[in-house]
Amino acid sequence: MVAKNIGLKVTPPEEECSDPNCPFHGTLPVRGRTMDGVVASTKMRGTVTVRRDYLKFIKKYRRYARSHSMTAAHHPPCIPLEVGDTVRIAECRQISKTVSFVVVERIKSKEATD
Repeated sequence: MVAKNIGLKVTPPEEECSDPNCPFHGTLPVRGRTMDGVVASTKMRGTVTVRRDYLKFIKKYRRYARSHSMTAAHHPPCIPLEVGDTVRIAECRQISKTVSFVVVERIKSKEATD
């Protein structure tokens, strides 16, 4: 079975999976925002936590402060991930109470950055 086109310019995974919440091999549509981040945790089954770092402007001091946010994203089994990998996540329908994003591409692996 060939991976279907999800409407984003991402490379589809070589592996196949039978996950119904996979955007490539299942029925989950993606829409809305796409974000890049680093995988902070893979301890949950089928879910990863993605950390996004950004600069926030403090008007009173006219300076920037470093800040981050953590987003829970569904992890399809056809995309291999480890802690420290840079990934692209896309918005989808709400899968659980905290999960409204799905991993669509691994941009850079941790081994490549070391």
